[in-house]
Amino acid sequence: MEGIVLAIQEQRLRPGSKLPSIRKFAQNHRVSLFTVAEAYDRLVARGCLNAVPNAGFYVRGHVTEDVSGEQAAPEFDFDAHLLLHKVFQPLGMELRPGIGLLPEDWLDSEGLLRGLRSLAREEPTQFGNYGQSKGNPRLRGKLADRLADAGVAATPEQVLLTSGASQALDLAVRYFVQRGDPVFVDEPGYTHLFLNLRLQGARLLGVPRSADGLDLERLEELAREHRPKVFFIQARLQSPTGTSLPLATCHRLLQLAEKYDFLIVENDIYADLDTSGQLLLANLDQLARVIYIGSLSKIIAPALRVGFIAAHPELIKELVPLKIVSGLTSSELTETLALDILLQGRQRKHVRQLRERLSEAHETVARRLEAAGLELFHEPRAGLFLWARHRAVADSTQLAKQAKEAKILLFPGQLFMPDGRNVPWTRFNVAHSLDEQLYTFLARLNER
Repeated sequence: MEGIVLAIQEQRLRPGSKLPSIRKFAQNHRVSLFTVAEAYDRLVARGCLNAVPNAGFYVRGHVTEDVSGEQAAPEFDFDAHLLLHKVFQPLGMELRPGIGLLPEDWLDSEGLLRGLRSLAREEPTQFGNYGQSKGNPRLRGKLADRLADAGVAATPEQVLLTSGASQALDLAVRYFVQRGDPVFVDEPGYTHLFLNLRLQGARLLGVPRSADGLDLERLEELAREHRPKVFFIQARLQSPTGTSLPLATCHRLLQLAEKYDFLIVENDIYADLDTSGQLLLANLDQLARVIYIGSLSKIIAPALRVGFIAAHPELIKELVPLKIVSGLTSSELTETLALDILLQGRQRKHVRQLRERLSEAHETVARRLEAAGLELFHEPRAGLFLWARHRAVADSTQLAKQAKEAKILLFPGQLFMPDGRNVPWTRFNVAHSLDEQLYTFLARLNER
């Protein structure tokens, strides 16, 4: 393969040139027919060769060499579409303190490898169909058990598996929201949700988050005036502020939901990172007025894409057709892999170690940010995020632009505001904010 690629790059083999047949190549070089066939097939897959039926293999064109070394950072703006279109690309940044993922070496890679080995031993015929519309029954049962352990009485029939929590939110948005509908959201809150709601034509009503929870007075004012049908909320370890709702606030929120007749979609994707054992909105409500969304991707591996909705049985029945229309079924392969990882018995220990590691990172990063002249909105000491502002910076987008020049990707506050307005706050992921390069940049900023 390397020899043929080099010959194409050096134009000793030009586009359209025919390669020797598999049999002839094997005879000339005294190698197995299977070896040559495998090499040719891989070169076809890489786009180096074309396989012409009954004619042979032909050079497709010039092979682009891998570019190593330093590359210029691509151009991008700090707007909501950054998080939608480019956040999962490297973007030429050496450090990304605001990203919403755990570092790769913080994930349970050994558990994932064991699960993949176990999956490889399964009969291929097991995955010959699309799978069940609600998702893998055994995994739904396991998740129902986990909800029961958290005090939420749910049967497997009340659990709908999805392709990550993002699809779960999308199903909820499409089911509950029509064009022009007023919708409650956290302010600041989850950017991808805001984009989804805007595409659906919703009017976003931001309910301010405070260091100790939620502005309930503002919530009731908006409820009285606009009568929204639904509130999309992260009750604990919220992105971007890291705040969690106190128990009294949860009780009052459910009272207001009853009084003004709106439903609550509780996005609880960071539940495994919570060290407090706090009661959930779903726990207090028992899935009567609350629709609960969870995820396995955040802790196991982001690429796994396994999320779920737990709700009243009648609502689950109505969500299933929406799921089928948008993507038939969720992936039986990834659901089987996720189930195997949960059944290995490693997850409890991994989660406990991860919580301890994040707690230590919170303490380190909080003190370093304060020493660099930043004010903290709240200190959760758990989860991924700190929400902070520099006392000398009124618009965090300007701070992010300066950081970009130093190849540091900060996520400014405007990305998390329902109306997109500029604010002084910036989101920091403590697991990605331990690099000295970040604090060198902040020290130079202070000097300027």
